[in-house]
Formats: sequence, structure tokens, C-alpha cells
Amino acid sequence: MNQESIFRKAVDQDLDSIWNIIQFAIELRKVDGSNQWQDGYPNRDIIRIDIEKEAGYVLVEGDKIAGYVALIINDEPEYSRLKGEWLSNGDFVVFHRVAIASSHLGRGLAKELFHKIEEYTREKGITSIKADTNFDNHAMIFLFDKFGYSYCGEVTFRGSARRAYEKVLK
Repeated sequence: MNQESIFRKAVDQDLDSIWNIIQFAIELRKVDGSNQWQDGYPNRDIIRIDIEKEAGYVLVEGDKIAGYVALIINDEPEYSRLKGEWLSNGDFVVFHRVAIASSHLGRGLAKELFHKIEEYTREKGITSIKADTNFDNHAMIFLFDKFGYSYCGEVTFRGSARRAYEKVLK
């Protein structure tokens, strides 16, 4: 992990780099045997919309974008239909579309990205982080367990049930 990494809002000029990272992640999910992201989502337009809504964030090392995540406050309608129970009912940050560049894998950047998500959440005065993943995305499930997220139940996206998680920051 490089100490000189920067976490910032994505800008229009970042779109090509982000899309390359997302395409790699889509292929990686496929190779890992996961069905997640194998249905045309996410796509380039989704990333462009993240950027337009100022929800897209990049982790930058030197002059290279090393990671991407979308951070959204209180806006995930499917989370109101959780089959299960959230740990909290107040404001929350939801993160989607986590991806690390192929050139930066194995260097602890997923861990750094999770820490940056927590910092962002605290800066907004919020204590809840919610996210979800496919049942067959074992890499993300491992990260949720590693970073203290609690399994709260199931949500459905595009016709598929997904594991929903929450972490309440102390």
C-alpha cells in the first residue's frame, strides 16, 4: 500500500480509466465463477452517471487510478425491502461497484478502499454503512467478514437475491 494514495471524487476525465478497471473486475468475477456483473451491469453509462451525480470516487496512486467505488447517501430503494433486519434505521452510506485495477491487485488496496469508505462516512456525520453482493461473490463476502460487516438478510436487484450487509461505526 502506497502512503501517497489519494481518495477523491471522480471527474469526467477519469471515465476511461474507471471503465477499464470495471471491465477487468467483470472478467475477474466470471473467472471466479460468480454470476455477479455478468448481465451487462455495471456498464459505462452507469459509471458516467455516478460521476455526474458526484457519487463516483477513485483511489489514485501517483498518476494512476488504482480503485473505484460509488458512494451514495440514503438512496438505495431496494434496501427498504430487505428480507431480514438492518442493524440501524438512520442515515447510511451505501457503496456499490467496488473495483481495483488489475495492475494494483494484491497490494492491500481493497483494505485501503474500505478504510476510505469509513472515513467518508464519518466525515458526513453518519455511522452506518450498507452494501450488498451476490451469494457467489466469495471475495467480497470475505472482505465484509474481514472488516466487521454483519450479514443482515437479502435484497433483490435485477431479479437476483443478494446478501445485504451493514457496519455501524463506533
